Amino acid sequence: MQGKLHLIPVNMTLLCLTACICQNLYAETGSTEPVLLPTLKIEATRTDTDWLKTPASVYRIDQDNNKNNLGVNLSETLKGVPGLQLNNRENYAQDLQISMRGFGARSTFGVRGIRLYVDDIPATMPDGQGQTSNIDLGSLDHIEVLGGPFSSLYGNSSGGTILTTTKQGEGRDSIQLGYSGGSHDKGRADIVLQGGADQPNEPSYVVSSSYFDTDGYREHSAAKKVLSNAKLTWDLDDGSKVNWIVNHVDINADDPQGLTRAQWKANPKQQVPFLKQFDVRKEINQTQTGLIWSKPINDQHELYAMLYAGHREVTQYQSIPKGEASPELGLDDKGNPIPSSSQQNPRHAGGVIDFSRDFYGTDLRWTGKDLLPNTRLTAGLAFDYMHEDRQGYENFDSKGQYGVKGNLRRDEKNSLWNLDPYVQASWEFLPAWRLDTGLRYSNVHYESKDAYFKAAEYPADRDNGDDSGKKDYQKLLPSAALTWEITPQLSTYMSYAKGFETPTFTEMAYPTVGTSGINFDLNPATSDNYELGLKSQNRFGHFTAAVFQSETQNDIVSAESNNGRNTFRNADKTLRQGAELSWNKKLWRDLTAQASYSFIDATFDADIPNTDPVKVVAKGNYIPGVAKNQAFVALAWQPETGLNAGLDVRYIDKLYVDDINSDAAPSYTITSANVGYIWKNADWKVRTFARVDNLFDEEYVGSVIVNDGNGRFFEPADGMNWSAGLSITKAF
Repeated sequence: MQGKLHLIPVNMTLLCLTACICQNLYAETGSTEPVLLPTLKIEATRTDTDWLKTPASVYRIDQDNNKNNLGVNLSETLKGVPGLQLNNRENYAQDLQISMRGFGARSTFGVRGIRLYVDDIPATMPDGQGQTSNIDLGSLDHIEVLGGPFSSLYGNSSGGTILTTTKQGEGRDSIQLGYSGGSHDKGRADIVLQGGADQPNEPSYVVSSSYFDTDGYREHSAAKKVLSNAKLTWDLDDGSKVNWIVNHVDINADDPQGLTRAQWKANPKQQVPFLKQFDVRKEINQTQTGLIWSKPINDQHELYAMLYAGHREVTQYQSIPKGEASPELGLDDKGNPIPSSSQQNPRHAGGVIDFSRDFYGTDLRWTGKDLLPNTRLTAGLAFDYMHEDRQGYENFDSKGQYGVKGNLRRDEKNSLWNLDPYVQASWEFLPAWRLDTGLRYSNVHYESKDAYFKAAEYPADRDNGDDSGKKDYQKLLPSAALTWEITPQLSTYMSYAKGFETPTFTEMAYPTVGTSGINFDLNPATSDNYELGLKSQNRFGHFTAAVFQSETQNDIVSAESNNGRNTFRNADKTLRQGAELSWNKKLWRDLTAQASYSFIDATFDADIPNTDPVKVVAKGNYIPGVAKNQAFVALAWQPETGLNAGLDVRYIDKLYVDDINSDAAPSYTITSANVGYIWKNADWKVRTFARVDNLFDEEYVGSVIVNDGNGRFFEPADGMNWSAGLSITKAF
């Protein structure tokens, strides 16, 4: 593996050594007795190991330690995880932009390249497209973030994996009522009902619902969101456990879109005046349910089954002008008709996206323990299916009024399915050595049936014919990891895995300008992923260090973004390499400290030739949207009751806006502070909080729209802003 790893800058080595030394500065003094720290069991890798022996970069975040905030965005909770970049667009129509070690940075909508799960149920669509909007932070127990090679165990589109787990009802029945508000007329009201089982075979329950609305930081960025979640849990007499989860989310959000650099500097709150006429917005409605059953047959055999189903509807109004068709377009230098990019082109899909999806799937798994000495074997089969009914409409009516649904311009039915068998094996072949291996056959099958046909009106145009088609992708994904327990408090590991990422329907939806139908020319991306890591858990705290490298072929990258419509292409080779550091410790009583740092060198590893209007991308250019350096430091005083407070500082390096690195959003450092109070008395609990984000009113860009064709790359973030809230809990 060392032969494959490119050189990491020397300053990274120095930083690792410094972090190790600095642990001693925060050590508790006056005692030579070892401090017994709680064992952290890790579920993400399915290997039944504790954190220290897990051969992967995995981080666990307890939600109870992240209560002093609005509880709307996942970025409020995960901002301290190294290698994980969360960009808040201040745009609820497009959701958070999340990338892990550079994977997912190209996403202009939702989450790509990273798989999301809630209670083992996929929050990522079968095609690889995900959103965080259906994750209810108010009912979460903890989150696990899995990066690096081991993430490939989850199959397609797993450059990283985020697994959230909701609370299980326990104890007496209780009701919690809460309200929080903040800058820009933000308001969130929520209710949580929970209770444990009174009798064997009876369910415990957690039911939550919230309403959030805001006028938005920028012009035309108002949003409303209704989120409801329910979880019932049965612990049965025969040892089996059943979880039933139901989730529903409604979002209506305006989209302010991006700004040029000059527009951002002049007024970061503005929407481009030209765009106001289009009333760009998105409506999302999603319902999902899942059932999880697990049962130990005996000491050696265990069964697991997960079933899920869901329905999703999206309507999005874009800022595409209707344009004009012209009979004078003529021919290009190769004698081909020059296409018209206007909606008058018979092949144009219109300026309104309207689709509904039905999706479902299952994951069946058997685990055998000690069938051979010191071994654990898992074999499973995962199946997912999605059917999409997609239409496109003109975004104007007969009078030329924008922001309304006009004539039909696209009508197709798309489907996708996969059937992935997989195996995992663990073997402790020596007292201090452990080998983990895995193998997954990932296969994805796309099909599109086109029902929209229109003849060309001008000689320079072509007919919109039958664009039906299908394409299959498949890849065998091996993984292997070797762990050495140097001491009971210190371990090291090295791992390798093959990664696989197919294009989503969103990425395939639009080929190049002037063509129609699904872009079946996109190839899947494949990666060779390497990692070397070190972990320690002792009286100096929890410390991790990891170096990594990902070599990707046919990486799916953004070709162009124009008026809210995006096209994609393959890059021959890309390279991501870097390092991660993380440390946390309870310093004294209820005072805790946390620090993390990540270095990511993400570049194109081969030239991309010119494809008009996209310019040549030279080898060595940085992949846009990826921060090279990222750091986080936090102090928190978190007693069980009474006064609590916290302070954190986050640094993000500059973000290039396009493949040719023509411009970049500047680096920034923001500070946040919070204070709260918890009061308990018998059956009552009262929690209050107040916080200030961007304490020093830093002017910065929250995220960038990669390769925007109009130069409107920048999505400004909020200046200094505040929030406060109150919740009251009563037990019965």
